[in-house]
Amino acid sequence: QVQLVESGGGLVQAGGSLRLSCVASGSIFSVNAMGWYRQAPGKQRELVASVTSGGSTNYADAVKGRFTISGVNDKNTVYLQMNSLKPEDTAVYYCYADTRQSLMSYRITRAWGQGTQVTVSS
Repeated sequence: QVQLVESGGGLVQAGGSLRLSCVASGSIFSVNAMGWYRQAPGKQRELVASVTSGGSTNYADAVKGRFTISGVNDKNTVYLQMNSLKPEDTAVYYCYADTRQSLMSYRITRAWGQGTQVTVSS
């Protein structure tokens, strides 16, 4: 089992910044990738950003230039630095980790965190 613990959400005014953190622990042989999704009320969950163990990053168009993802190899921790926040960034942010759990298996499984609320006021 892999557990993810998120932190760093909260309430911020438009134009402000927040930094989300997510730590993966448990039965982890290696981490392939980690990232963040978000889900606003009445909307589908959408990918915000991801980073692979090789350092490749991917961002949603809506956050490019404002959000920065980093980590993964840093003790199985991923960070999301969110700058220039907008009210439309308000959502529950979910961390995920794609991991290989055993030397004996090449299977990659995805684990999810419980989510952290980010609210941006106008």
